[in-house]
Amino acid sequence: MSKHRHVRSTDRTRALRTALAALDMMGGRHRRIRQGGKRRAPSEVLATLGARNFRRYLIGQLVSNIGTWMQRAAQDLLVLQLTGNSGSAVGILTALQFLPQTLFGLSGGVFADRFPKRRLLLITQTAMGVQSLLLGVLTVTGAINLWYVYALAFLLGTATALDSPARNAFVSELIDKQRLSNAVSLNSAQFNVARAIGPAVAGLAVAGAGTGPVFLINAASYLTVLYGLITIRADELHAPRDKKRGDTTLADAFRTIRATPDLLLPITIIAFVGTFGLNFQVTISLVAITVFNSGSAAYGYLSAAYAIGSLVGALRGAGKRKPPTIGRLVTATVLFGILEAVAGLMPGYGTFLAILLPTGLASVTVTTTANAMTQLHADAALRGRIVSVYLLVLLGGTPVGAPLVGLVSDTLGARFSLILGGAISALAAIVLSALITTRVRTSRPTAQPLTTTAPPPTDLNAWPRPGFVPDPVLRRPAA
Repeated sequence: MSKHRHVRSTDRTRALRTALAALDMMGGRHRRIRQGGKRRAPSEVLATLGARNFRRYLIGQLVSNIGTWMQRAAQDLLVLQLTGNSGSAVGILTALQFLPQTLFGLSGGVFADRFPKRRLLLITQTAMGVQSLLLGVLTVTGAINLWYVYALAFLLGTATALDSPARNAFVSELIDKQRLSNAVSLNSAQFNVARAIGPAVAGLAVAGAGTGPVFLINAASYLTVLYGLITIRADELHAPRDKKRGDTTLADAFRTIRATPDLLLPITIIAFVGTFGLNFQVTISLVAITVFNSGSAAYGYLSAAYAIGSLVGALRGAGKRKPPTIGRLVTATVLFGILEAVAGLMPGYGTFLAILLPTGLASVTVTTTANAMTQLHADAALRGRIVSVYLLVLLGGTPVGAPLVGLVSDTLGARFSLILGGAISALAAIVLSALITTRVRTSRPTAQPLTTTAPPPTDLNAWPRPGFVPDPVLRRPAA
């Protein structure tokens, strides 16, 4: 009998192995199981990077953004040198660079919906490269002054305002919708890789060669992004097929946002976070120089620490299978606000640098979650305009927030500007979530009692009668 049992067990084992082999060829579920019963998800990052158009676009953006962050860091240091370490001057510079987002950002969204995005990006990226080249030449030749820096910052901001909606919305045309959330996170990851590398390299380059060469390096970096855009295959783009783009207006975008909680909440939260919380371009330089009495290299290390934390958060978001949710956004925003406030209380340079790592992680989780929710819930024909509204509140609040941060820093100290920005961000997430959730609940129609209808006939001889359409047993009245 034992032999018989052994044969039957072996047969069952062989049958099981055959079934598993068939599942393996079909990409079955068991391939995602490790020892111990834990699932192993396939690499979402590698799968998303498999799209040729998206990969080329991402590489070009990475190289260009490294140069852009080098220029931003060098530009702040240049203004501090020209003004004798004035926090207000840096705040004005930042405001002028982001003011065009407030003035022209929505127009950029209209252009992004009505014209081919790749063609628009080729124009705006070329204009930004020319601006960097002019700034570099003026600085190297010694002809630069504060007003030239202000004027060129405003011109760069104008080109960026027209570029940003198309650049962000263009991601949805480079990848299929199933991987759009991962693509948004990867796009954020390259942005934060650049933010980690750019200021650190800029700090060392400025210390060794001055600010002028940094601006010239940034001008050359735009050649990479232009090459990436030119070599994208147009027949592989996921462009919307709706030809009636001109029939919709900005008012349609605002109505859609107001009527969709999954759009309204992330955009309103980002409005407060972008205005008061995400001013690290100003606060880090002020803390490094006015609080810790450090130089340009130390400032670069602080910026790199914040960006490394942001990179970890972006890569973590890129590997997620589940779509972004309101709960994740609110939790990340509250955590970010707390960490930013705690950063303002750090007593020394080392502890301040350490707290910037988790602060950067939380900040990029907030922005990538809000960005992904905005793109996923936006109608394709309105995506450029809805993204322009998102970017307006994210970057357009900086002309208000940056001078305010500089004023608070000059009056109460750089630490207090961090504490205030973090407190406003966390409180805004809690209050807005409660208000919008309450509005959604109160706007739902009251439940109506269910009514019953007569059951279908049970006489087999009478079933089914010609022309008889059975009604469901329970039917809810029409709203």
